[in-house]
Amino acid sequence: MSLAITKEEGAETASETLLPDRPVSPHPNLVTVAGLKALEVQLHQTRAAYEAAQKIEEVNERRRQSAIPLRDMRYFAARLRTAQVVSDPTSSDTVAFGSTVTFRRDDGRVQTYRIVGEDEADPKSGSISFVSPVARLLMGKAVGDVVGASDQELEIISIS
Repeated sequence: MSLAITKEEGAETASETLLPDRPVSPHPNLVTVAGLKALEVQLHQTRAAYEAAQKIEEVNERRRQSAIPLRDMRYFAARLRTAQVVSDPTSSDTVAFGSTVTFRRDDGRVQTYRIVGEDEADPKSGSISFVSPVARLLMGKAVGDVVGASDQELEIISIS
């Protein structure tokens, strides 16, 4: 009976500790300077979490607590290895990677977003990924341009 319990615990632990890698985008890994620093911080934090988990004495609990930080360390290390830092745009004539763009929607809403890399995008905080549908529509456009987006138009008000 104790052998069955051991096998069950082993299978449970294996499923909890053999996590699949986080998906990596097929797009170029463009980042702002701040985005690169954020990736470095996230890698440091996941390393610290992994090292803390390694101090747990009980082997199955140590494996469980190590699984997510180990997976995340692989992800952030790969993202840092492939990061291509893009300097802030030197001109505000057209929307580019790193630009902050304000636009008006058909319904009158005015929104402002900075166009950044995928890992640093956070729409709730005012940043969108350069591969997002809205960013793709806006890239290369100037103040006053109107672009279409899913049955509505966006008018660019300002670029900085």
